[in-house]
Amino acid sequence: MAVSTIEELVTSLSYGQLVAGLDLGTKTIGIAVSDLGMSFAHPRPVLKRRKFTLDAEELLELLQKEKVAAAVIGLPVNMDGSEGPRVQATKAFVRNMEKLTDIPFIYWDERLSTVAAERALIGMDVSRAKRAERIDSAAASFILQGALDRLHMLRRDEEQD
Repeated sequence: MAVSTIEELVTSLSYGQLVAGLDLGTKTIGIAVSDLGMSFAHPRPVLKRRKFTLDAEELLELLQKEKVAAAVIGLPVNMDGSEGPRVQATKAFVRNMEKLTDIPFIYWDERLSTVAAERALIGMDVSRAKRAERIDSAAASFILQGALDRLHMLRRDEEQD
């Protein structure tokens, strides 16, 4: 499947399917996975980036192991809403992944997700060294949690109609 929208995901997912959140960095890929009820995002260990074929293989293995039905990937839009080189790199990554899997990818505006993740880790009194290890997975959790909250709102609205 190709790139999808969060609205399309509402109709294509059924109860018990999992959704992943991805924070694509230049050195790591932060990962989070939803619970069965698609209510909470749970961070997973980061993947260290090497080259695309190895990254894709490792990521697909993890997504398959976790039985993920869709992936929400953070889109690093600039604060003014413009798209810079990191957005283009993320879109290129997804285009290449689409050739390897049927899992739909949903772009999610990730502005301030890393800032929120950093604040949360500081609030939990996580040391600077450990924050550096966990920040990308925490950011992936924030990205995924935002998408899960939106999914719940859309489902609730759909049930009320």
